[in-house]
Amino acid sequence: MTQPAKSPATRRSRFTTATVTRREDFTEDLWRIWLKPEQSFQFKPGQYCTIGVEGIERAYSIVSSPREKEIELFIELVPPPDGELTPLLYDLNVGDTVTLRPRAKGVFVLKPEAKNHLFMATVTGVVPYVSILRYHLETLASEDSASEQQATGDFNFYVLEGASYTDEFGYDEELAKLASEHDNIHFVPTVSRPNDERNAGWKGETGRVNTLTEKYLDMYGLKPEDTIVYACGHPQMIEDVKDRLASTDYRVEEERFWKED
Repeated sequence: MTQPAKSPATRRSRFTTATVTRREDFTEDLWRIWLKPEQSFQFKPGQYCTIGVEGIERAYSIVSSPREKEIELFIELVPPPDGELTPLLYDLNVGDTVTLRPRAKGVFVLKPEAKNHLFMATVTGVVPYVSILRYHLETLASEDSASEQQATGDFNFYVLEGASYTDEFGYDEELAKLASEHDNIHFVPTVSRPNDERNAGWKGETGRVNTLTEKYLDMYGLKPEDTIVYACGHPQMIEDVKDRLASTDYRVEEERFWKED
């Protein structure tokens, strides 16, 4: 049976808008923006929103905690022909608007059944972890009900983030500060090209983040029975982490920022 065509008003109801309120550039192809939604926008830490320009849409994981009034995004420029939306987003200035799907989606959220959570990321893949940590700490510090505070759990967080260059770490200062202030939060950034001039002066961990999986599981004394491993970002990183843990009992949750053929 043929369904009646949706009216223009019905089609428009699938979208709202959001206004760019702030922008910060890190490199020539990495920046973050803050969006103020026209309508209330609710989401869980770790979920993503779908924004668009000129009819082109894409999903982006949200950096913000759900308690924040604006949507913070960390974006990597993908030039044409592979990238359609990011060049348009790159040209946006404060005051410009984007379309916004009214509902957040995604199941890459904290799994409260485990005590230990190993967060592995490449560059922008750190985004959902920042949201999760912000919300966790805000909830513990809030005057909300005891049941909501209890829902955040007594967790340990271990964030391993890999990048080619040190200036690609968009949230390293925030994560290092959280780690210095909270005994249950640990942060290890690693660069895969330590000898490159762009990384001059780097004294931290080196190597691709996926190759450090076993090292830090052992270093932190993590066990499969009370640990969940999360992998977010580059699909090759995710596949390698899964391969490395395939013969173990570790549970791996994944969030790919694009699909490979």
